[in-house]
Amino acid sequence: MESVWDYPRPPRLEPVSQQLEVIFNGKTIAITTRGYRVLETSHPPVYYFPLADVEVITLASAEGRSWCEFKGLALYWTVEVDGKIADKAAWCYPNPTEPYSAISGFYAFYASKMDQCKVGGELVRAQPGDFYGGWITSDIVGPFKGIPGSRHW
Repeated sequence: MESVWDYPRPPRLEPVSQQLEVIFNGKTIAITTRGYRVLETSHPPVYYFPLADVEVITLASAEGRSWCEFKGLALYWTVEVDGKIADKAAWCYPNPTEPYSAISGFYAFYASKMDQCKVGGELVRAQPGDFYGGWITSDIVGPFKGIPGSRHW
């Protein structure tokens, strides 16, 4: 078991050899064994997919940006498959800061906006609150930032 309270701050980036998969509107839109995860205190891991393993025809640039004090500027993407749309369902860091440069151009997905997201074949649960985009698996324990009352943890 991993406790999110044992994760570091600033976050740690590590490669993931397990298969990661995102399914939307019945179609696998991202699948990889070359992903990364970002581990940060109080957050379930956020998983990143290399562009080569994402169906880019399903992604369209979305309005809005955000700033991570560690990784830098994030851009958002809308996912569309056969007419079904999930606005701002994915994001990437086109030029992340040096400790996170390995995820430059990699994409992360909000599990709550997809039909299914999986790690090693296990269906994940979305991080509460949908701000951080973490994926909760059976081997991750909280409490997780994002639950009501956790904004200022």
